[in-house]
Amino acid sequence: MTNVSNLVPARLERLYHWLRRYYWLWPLISFGSGIFSFFLISRQQSLGAWLALALMLTWLLLSLESLWSWWHRHREHSSLPRLLATFCAQLTHQETLFFCLPFFLITTVWDSGQAIFTGLLVVCAIVSIVDPLYFSIAEKRRWLYFSYHALCVFAVLLVVGPLLLRLSTGTSLLLAAIVFPLVALPSLISILRPDNALRWLALVVLAISISGGAWALRTFIPPATLWIDASALSPSFDTAEREPQGSIVLTPDNLRARGLYAFTAVHAPLGLNEHIRHVWRHEGKVVDEIDLTIQGGRDQGYRAWSRKQHFGTDIAGDWQVDVVTDAGQRLGVIRFEVIDDVDQARKVDGRLERTPGIGWLRRHQKD
Repeated sequence: MTNVSNLVPARLERLYHWLRRYYWLWPLISFGSGIFSFFLISRQQSLGAWLALALMLTWLLLSLESLWSWWHRHREHSSLPRLLATFCAQLTHQETLFFCLPFFLITTVWDSGQAIFTGLLVVCAIVSIVDPLYFSIAEKRRWLYFSYHALCVFAVLLVVGPLLLRLSTGTSLLLAAIVFPLVALPSLISILRPDNALRWLALVVLAISISGGAWALRTFIPPATLWIDASALSPSFDTAEREPQGSIVLTPDNLRARGLYAFTAVHAPLGLNEHIRHVWRHEGKVVDEIDLTIQGGRDQGYRAWSRKQHFGTDIAGDWQVDVVTDAGQRLGVIRFEVIDDVDQARKVDGRLERTPGIGWLRRHQKD
């Protein structure tokens, strides 16, 4: 019995040292896998979705290891299984972050609070490839390590929902907000070590607070897998061809006489039906909201448009059309200014314009 109990740690130690020998390759493999997965999903979404599902199964195994460590907390055992689990967790964190990052990089509206969330994911990706920093957090800052772990779970759920389950981005966000504290429950238990009613109550309150906070801050979270590929403004529209037409100078008189179309080509995964809104704002105030339904799968994006005809009398100033999901996550924004001076006013002609973002990803999507 003793020989068997010694044999397992010895094999684990050999496996650990063998993996460490080739560890320097893993960040490169993870990054290449993430970019490849992004391109793959645009052509074979089902295979890409299974990749995401495999990541979630890995998360489940790591969570079970945390639960096992808590269950045996009063027994003397080798630290090697925990060290090996942390090392495997690091590999999984790398794969998860680099798999998800392309979706968030292309979706993020960079002049909004969404840049904070995506920037945080970039920082986490960097941490995952810096060994001393990562292992220091994992060993000495368990609360921070839990936060790191939970953020990665949350991010992958946002990607999996639309790709695998064909859920809307809003529903995926709600599901992620509910599920990720449950997935990370073993980590929460290892931190709080609930051994009385008060600590168990604190555990429940913390889990609920995390879910509620994620949902309350949804406007700061990009709608992964959903983005505006191009947008345009025009005075008329060919509904048969779904293309903006004509040109107009953006003066109050012209807009009152002819109205204005806002056109967006929204990219969504194949099989996904999503409800979005065009929210027209004048000087920051909402003046009109138009509900639209898009269908995913079109390479050039699903063409959706709205028209504003009744501009009223006082319409000079800054305008914008926010494109948002049902949950309030912003896909993008079209900005324009209306001024009285015909010579200074902007002229729009229905020409498609790329929205700000990671342009090289968008270009390669169409190659």
